[in-house]
Amino acid sequence: MRTVTVAADLALPPLSALRLWTDTSRWPTFVGGFSHVVEQTPDWPEPGSKVIWQSTPAGRGRVTERVLERTDDTFVTQVFEERLAGTQSLYFTVDEVVMRLEYELTQGGPLRRLTDVLFIRRALTDSLRHTLRRFSTEAEAEASL
Repeated sequence: MRTVTVAADLALPPLSALRLWTDTSRWPTFVGGFSHVVEQTPDWPEPGSKVIWQSTPAGRGRVTERVLERTDDTFVTQVFEERLAGTQSLYFTVDEVVMRLEYELTQGGPLRRLTDVLFIRRALTDSLRHTLRRFSTEAEAEASL
């Protein structure tokens, strides 16, 4: 299992930030490579619920997220996509959001580990950083309302 962790400033209280993060209608403003929701269970974002979304053409393809845990300051989903499977965890504090993605590549054969070290991990880190920066901007705008 590989791990990528990124963080960003947060201008919203944890519960408000969690509401913003789980509002799929807001995802186009901050989720990198997001195109549209394909399917969402009615009980989203409760534990056991799921959302399936499609990325832009150059993105991750079809992504399924199933909620494993949701508290006032934590949101954990199991993530499945064409190239990887893993667990994405978000931790909200009064001034910061931290995202951790623990993942395994599902493709790549015997060179999978090398591919991850040379290409995938950096791309994932950049993508997650970009998403959290955009989320931070959205949270700041939300806090000013």
